[in-house]
Amino acid sequence: MNAHVAPTAETAAPFPRMNEPAPAFDALTTNGRKTLEDYKGKWLILFSHPADFTPVCTTEFMAFANRADEFAALDTQLLGLSIDSHYAHISWMRSIKDSFGVEIPFPIIADLDMKVAQAYGMIQPGASDTQAVRATFVIDPEGILRAMVYYPMTNGRSVDEFVRLVKALRTSDTHSVATPENWHPGQDVIVPTPQTADAAEARMSEGYDTKDWYFSTKSL
Repeated sequence: MNAHVAPTAETAAPFPRMNEPAPAFDALTTNGRKTLEDYKGKWLILFSHPADFTPVCTTEFMAFANRADEFAALDTQLLGLSIDSHYAHISWMRSIKDSFGVEIPFPIIADLDMKVAQAYGMIQPGASDTQAVRATFVIDPEGILRAMVYYPMTNGRSVDEFVRLVKALRTSDTHSVATPENWHPGQDVIVPTPQTADAAEARMSEGYDTKDWYFSTKSL
C-alpha cells in the first residue's frame, strides 16, 4: 500500500500567507525533533526539495551548505525538507560528503506523512502529488512568514538570491525603507512614499534624491 496519499481539496491545508504567522510544525529531522518555536529569535529559511539522491536537489543542497556561514552571519538558520525518511536523508548527506566533499551542516525534515509539506503548500497537484516542489520560505525572528518562492521540479534555485533577500529584509526592518530591484548592501534605498497631499508637497524639499513625489531614494 502506498503511504503517500495525495491531499484532496477537502483535506489539503490552506496555503500560508505572507506577513502572517508561519505554520507551526513539530517534525523529525536529521538533528532530532525540531519545531518552529526552536527558531524563535532567528531568521529561518525553510526549503523543500522533491527527493533525496536527485541531481538538481544535490546541487541546491551543496549551494546552501557552501553559504551556511554567510547565512549564520545574518542570524539565519537553514532547514531542509523532503518527503523521505530521516534514514534516507542521512544516507544522502553522507553520499554528498563522500562524492563531492561537501558536508551538509543543517537539519533536514523527514516528512513522510506530508504534514509540513501540506501546511506550507509544498504539494502542488499540477506538478506532483507525492513530492514537494522546490518551495522556499523566509520566516522572521517573530515567526512571521515574510517571503515565499516556488520553483518547478526541473529547475534549481539561486541561493545567491536568498542571501540577498535576507539582507534586504533585515535592512527594511531596521531602517523602515524599501529596496529596489536587485538591491545589495551599500546601494541607495527607497524612502516610503508620502501618504497625503501635504506630505507629497513637502517631499520635494526634504533633501532626498527625489525624481518625483512618489520616488525618493537615500543612502544609509
